[in-house]
Amino acid sequence: MDVGDVVGARRDSVALPVPVLLVVAGFAAAVVAQGGYYLPGRALSGLLVVLAVVLVRPRRNVLVVLGGAFAAWALLRGLLEGDVLSGLPSAVAVVVFAGAALVAAQADHDQRELLAGVLAGVGALIGFTGWIAVVFRLPSWSTVAEGLLRAGSTLTYPNAAAAVMAATAVLSLVLRPAPLTAVMRFLLFAGIGATMSRAGVIALLVGLLVLCALRGVKETLTAAVPPLLGAAVAVGALLPSMRVADEPQPWLAVAGLVAGALVTLGLPGLGRWAAPVAVLSLAGGAVAVHSLAGGLATRFSFSSPDRAGATGAALDLVAQAPLLGAGPGNGSFFFDRGNEGARVMRYVHNEYLQVLVELGAVGLVLALGVVAAALVLLWRGRGSSLWAGAMAAVVVVLVHSGFDFLWHLPAVLIVAGLCAGTGFPSTKDGMTEGTTA
Repeated sequence: MDVGDVVGARRDSVALPVPVLLVVAGFAAAVVAQGGYYLPGRALSGLLVVLAVVLVRPRRNVLVVLGGAFAAWALLRGLLEGDVLSGLPSAVAVVVFAGAALVAAQADHDQRELLAGVLAGVGALIGFTGWIAVVFRLPSWSTVAEGLLRAGSTLTYPNAAAAVMAATAVLSLVLRPAPLTAVMRFLLFAGIGATMSRAGVIALLVGLLVLCALRGVKETLTAAVPPLLGAAVAVGALLPSMRVADEPQPWLAVAGLVAGALVTLGLPGLGRWAAPVAVLSLAGGAVAVHSLAGGLATRFSFSSPDRAGATGAALDLVAQAPLLGAGPGNGSFFFDRGNEGARVMRYVHNEYLQVLVELGAVGLVLALGVVAAALVLLWRGRGSSLWAGAMAAVVVVLVHSGFDFLWHLPAVLIVAGLCAGTGFPSTKDGMTEGTTA
């Protein structure tokens, strides 16, 4: 190979632009730093996204205007309460989401496919580390709730981990078929199961339905069924290790993980044997769930007394200040649990209601405007399978946000923004749309 061939190969290779790499670094930093919930992780991930936005210099558009208006309102509302810094978390939240989307929109199609692969890879790593946390009882990466050990990975919050994995899982389904892609999908689905997040599963199912509608049922099921069945095997083998009262069974969990991976990789090539293997995989998972039904009962119920109590308290606060809200950071919810006494929750586990409580109807309208602007831009970019995956991923986060406090973790917002940006419209070369001349 001569010098000309080497130069040509380098020119044909795909690499992510520096601004996109900065946002990916911000996403990774937030994932490692407990989702970016605490100040150091939030500051680092936010600064990396802001630096990327400065480099691409996005033009003013409806997303920029509405996002800026929401951030300004959050800061103003904090100022009115005597503490302007109390509005900073809400301002940072909209900045990292909109910023990540606008930066990702600068990439061309090949770069966007690479970005989608990177996001799926990070999500798969979250799933694998969450699985490890359950099997080997790692307290820093797992959470004990209702007698079950639930995977949280480095995010430490199972529902946030499930949201990230569900979004990247549906995005991964539109990537080109390859053994590595299949393994990532398997780890993503298995990781969601390890979190035992009901909202995560609901959001994933909605995302799959959206993907079926936008991309096609056959294409979606062809990509999704093998890793889903493999994940059923892996999660079934993991269940005995999830009950805190029981001794963990690492060898069974490892065997299930390996068997699930083999089902994922081997099922598409089995031909007429694919159906029997699929039935056996489902039966194995069903047997495991049935044998542990007593310990898993709370995970298969929509009942959540604490969240119901917090919702009632939140609505009471809304009635007191419907237009301006109680102020950022003032959304603490007190309610009575009968014989269990008084309870207090910091979050209502519904981000739309949380915004209404703290920032009032003005804040909620602006927040919904940001969501609508992102969806409109996504719709304008329609046409490719990658766009379908991006739309489905954003819908996953929007649905899940109605059940958990996801907007308080930059890791979730950045991944939602990056997914959105991969579906935004761009020019042919991908480097001038939305930027200043």
